[in-house]
Amino acid sequence: MLNTATKSEAPGTEQELTDGFHLVIDALKLNGINTIYGVPGIPITDLGRMMQAAGMRVLSFRHEQNAGYAASIAGFLTKKPGVCLTVSAPGFLNGLTALAHATTNCFPMILISGSSEREIVDLQQGDYEEMDQLAIAKPLCKAAFRVLHAADIGIGLARAIRAAVSGRPGGVYLDLPAKLFGQVMDAGAGARSLVKVIDAAPAQIPAPSAVKRALDVFKGAKRPLIILGKGAAYAQADNEIRAFVEKTGAPFLQMSMAKGLLPDTHAQSAGAARSTVLKDADVVMLIGARLNWLLSHGKGKTWGDAPKKFIQVDIEPKEMDSNVEIAAPVVGDIGSCVSALLEGMGGNWPAAPADWVSTVNKKRDDNVAKMAPKLMSNASPMDYHGALGALRTIIKERPDAILVNEGANTLDLARGVIDMYKPRKRLDVGTWGVMGIGMGYSIAAAVETGKPVLAVEGDSAFGFSGMEIETICRYQLPVCIVIFNNDGIYRGTDVNTGGSDPATTVFVKGSRYDKMMEAFGGVGINATSPDELKRAVNAAMDSGKPTLINAVIDPAAGSESGRIGNLNPQSVLKKK
Repeated sequence: MLNTATKSEAPGTEQELTDGFHLVIDALKLNGINTIYGVPGIPITDLGRMMQAAGMRVLSFRHEQNAGYAASIAGFLTKKPGVCLTVSAPGFLNGLTALAHATTNCFPMILISGSSEREIVDLQQGDYEEMDQLAIAKPLCKAAFRVLHAADIGIGLARAIRAAVSGRPGGVYLDLPAKLFGQVMDAGAGARSLVKVIDAAPAQIPAPSAVKRALDVFKGAKRPLIILGKGAAYAQADNEIRAFVEKTGAPFLQMSMAKGLLPDTHAQSAGAARSTVLKDADVVMLIGARLNWLLSHGKGKTWGDAPKKFIQVDIEPKEMDSNVEIAAPVVGDIGSCVSALLEGMGGNWPAAPADWVSTVNKKRDDNVAKMAPKLMSNASPMDYHGALGALRTIIKERPDAILVNEGANTLDLARGVIDMYKPRKRLDVGTWGVMGIGMGYSIAAAVETGKPVLAVEGDSAFGFSGMEIETICRYQLPVCIVIFNNDGIYRGTDVNTGGSDPATTVFVKGSRYDKMMEAFGGVGINATSPDELKRAVNAAMDSGKPTLINAVIDPAAGSESGRIGNLNPQSVLKKK
């Protein structure tokens, strides 16, 4: 129902009115958007209050970037735009990093920011928090819109929703100047101005010729490989994807946020033989995965010398041939494409070549056997493998729990060690590899799914969003945070050879992050062995109480830049 106010126009007459505040709220609710992530302040403080009064859930954060990360992952989990609400200028800029992150990762998100008055901004007369926010946002998102008149709020939001979820999803900016909120109009006209978005993300059916071409190429493979990306997880076509992969019989790899589309323990999973399958495969089918830096751009040493043919399934035509030639592009939404591929296979699809499957399975089993003793370690202080071995068991026993993961070594090693069993249960830094997503993701995951969350954080990564543990405690969310604390970035053992300051990668020795959680009324625990860690996490997950576990890791554990040290340039000069 439209929120209205009544105003007397003349003696004996009354007119129902509405304003920009209420129209924004009604437009959001009409389109099923009832959860907002943000930070209050001028000019949107009252908007947040009114949203709560209207029955919406408004989660107030300590920093806009974290609220934005929460909105971005909410979009990934729900396929509806996650909404982040910020103040003007500095708050807008804080949220903009998350908006760019959403666009890069193909998460539907809308950043709504209040802004200064256009007539003052355009003449650069020095308004409060003056900034041309629309111009700044445009290069970093799919679309950007500004609404100047209350009668256009419905259309503005409708355009933002469509832009965020249609085609390849991404971030959208919606600029709402301060004067807009107080604009008054007739309530009936206001109601008629609202737009309920219909079929915002229509199916894009692949061309039958493209489907046939892809299947012909795949059928001719001697060493086929399927790679599933987070686009496949976003599509929520889980049953179709699993049926297709199993019908091919081919080995598959799952990119980190696609893990769990099929269990990592599945008989066809080649996760533990990643190097072998990338190097030796002759036909590679990418489903919702891009040949970006995470897959070495589809070329170079990682991919070996054997000639390869690529099949790519993606909703964005411009993604094809972005790094290497795509022999069989299939353009359309993942669900429609996989269904068409499955249908096109018919009832007598040939089994994957037995010698290839046997080779991959042997390599996988050998690597798993080599890793097993490391994961059983109960040493104190812990190394990464011993600590992750404990957490691996917990996720196996609690497959519905959502794992949030960030860091350098903490991320790289957890991605390979912790098996996932259900889709969209592993959330991490994604395409950009950014630090700081941890607490925002954890909050949104708990809010949007109602499931317990286990956030596994490097001590450096936690520092980017750590203040949000107060937010977690304030809303009493079922989030257990484990900080792998090795006293520094990568390692806590670096030495400054040129002065008395600590090395740039070294933190305060023996930090007790658990005490921070206790300060906000949560549960804090210090764990020094894998056994202690496992007991503490299980207790936290059972209780559902906000918990932070300071997991003491050997300061010497870890490697420079984790597993992407090759991206770190090195000086060829030696000090004289």
